[in-house]
Amino acid sequence: MEFPLIALAHFLALLSPEPDFFLILQTALRLPLRCAFAVCAGIAGANAVYLFLAVLGLETVRQSTELALVLRFLGAAYLIYIGVLLLRAPMRPLDNGGSGSTLHIPSLRRQFALGFMSGLLNPKNAVFYLSLFTAMVSPQTSLGTRALYGLWMAALALVCDAGLAAALGNDHVKTRLGVWIFRIEKCAGAVLAAFGVFLAID
Repeated sequence: MEFPLIALAHFLALLSPEPDFFLILQTALRLPLRCAFAVCAGIAGANAVYLFLAVLGLETVRQSTELALVLRFLGAAYLIYIGVLLLRAPMRPLDNGGSGSTLHIPSLRRQFALGFMSGLLNPKNAVFYLSLFTAMVSPQTSLGTRALYGLWMAALALVCDAGLAAALGNDHVKTRLGVWIFRIEKCAGAVLAAFGVFLAID
């Protein structure tokens, strides 16, 4: 009964909009689909880091006030930085996506790094995974079983994000949203910057 409860809690958490969503959104609309998949892979990689810590039972990381504070302010600064880049991006058509901003450079390595940093510097990921394993996984659960839980959650996060990127990166969707891309980027930038500000003052 342990795994179904954990899987349900994780799935419901995936449904809530996070900064990662807006990063995937602008990448899928502006760059080739492979770049959006690279962002998704980076986000999944960051989730895997926290899942690895959770699987090893390092809930003390969550209880470290100093580490949590550093992570929170680094995350806030990163979200504000990404938000400002989007807010300052000039108006240009979708087919000119590879210029003008570091966010829009069609480099798989760069997009993976953006996704990884977005996931790693989101303190909610650390708190969620460590809390989930602390509260819902029995101390008697073997390391191998916990590792399978972590593998499932990392894979599910990757599949969900990649599915979102594929849907947004569809040519038909791009065509329909292309006329709104400037406004979408500004809204995404404002939301990400707001996430960062609220994270810093919360």
